[in-house]
Amino acid sequence: MNERPLFSVIIINYNGGIFLQKALDSLVSQSFKNFEVLVLDNASEDYSADAADFDRLSQVKLIKEPTNHGFAKGNNLAAQKAAGEWLVLLNPDCTATSTWLERIDAAIKANPEISTFTCAQISLSDQSKLDGTGDAYNIFGIPWRGGFGHPAADLPDTGFCFSACGASAVYRKDLFLEVGGFDERFFCYCEDVDLGYRLQLLGYDCLFLSDAIVHHEGSGISGRHSYFTTYYGNRNRTWLYIKNTPLPLLIVTLPGHLALLSYIYLRNCRGSRQNGLQKGLIDGLTQAWRLRNCPDYKTQDRKISLLALTRKMSWNPFRMAARRPHVR
Repeated sequence: MNERPLFSVIIINYNGGIFLQKALDSLVSQSFKNFEVLVLDNASEDYSADAADFDRLSQVKLIKEPTNHGFAKGNNLAAQKAAGEWLVLLNPDCTATSTWLERIDAAIKANPEISTFTCAQISLSDQSKLDGTGDAYNIFGIPWRGGFGHPAADLPDTGFCFSACGASAVYRKDLFLEVGGFDERFFCYCEDVDLGYRLQLLGYDCLFLSDAIVHHEGSGISGRHSYFTTYYGNRNRTWLYIKNTPLPLLIVTLPGHLALLSYIYLRNCRGSRQNGLQKGLIDGLTQAWRLRNCPDYKTQDRKISLLALTRKMSWNPFRMAARRPHVR
């Protein structure tokens, strides 16, 4: 009889192609062995989950869904079936270094008070560049993947960041389920920052692990400049800001948020992604107010002060514009 795994590694697959097998192969080579793998397939049309080789993984579950639930609901469904004490998310367009889970295990033992971790992400296609150092958040409501596109030599030391990036996030399972997991209305993109914001309001910080490394082909499956990515990214960004920001801070920062949205539109309004950009911005502003008071995924009573919350955010818009790391 197998012992209860410490980690449940969750992969949400949708037309993952050859990426999925590479992600699975990287888990085979892990130096830490006490984990299970759950692959939830969101009705892929490329048969990537059917073609995948799972034989070299000792504990693995394939969950095949009849429809595409998106990243948010897909992870929530998998979390309900997970046996591990910790949920470890891995995008199908990621490959993990052999010591990835070993480093996460060491960090958990060294930091028993922490319930959320995020990992260092290096570009899969260009290993001289960073893909992410956890998600950062500007006080005016604009999130970004810290360090994206910067030289890998700029990798910061382990420290605190605003939110875990869903491509390689680590959550204590009981806490993830207690707060309702990801907000399924987001479908895909920014649901990780939304969850991170809710956890920050409840007093749970996120620790970035510089030595737990994955290689990530960001939007390698959905397409970095596709209509899908542009629409959901722009819509959900404003959703998470208006939904979660305490009212006094929202009143003070809303003009700055609108100014930054105008800057983002003017910078990106040309080319094939324009339609997704326009609709995403409009739906973000017009629909977000309904989310704020909806009981589903509503943030519980805030447990930290506004001053403590704002100290976890970046006040420098130039840091955001340059996508610099923001690790405290």
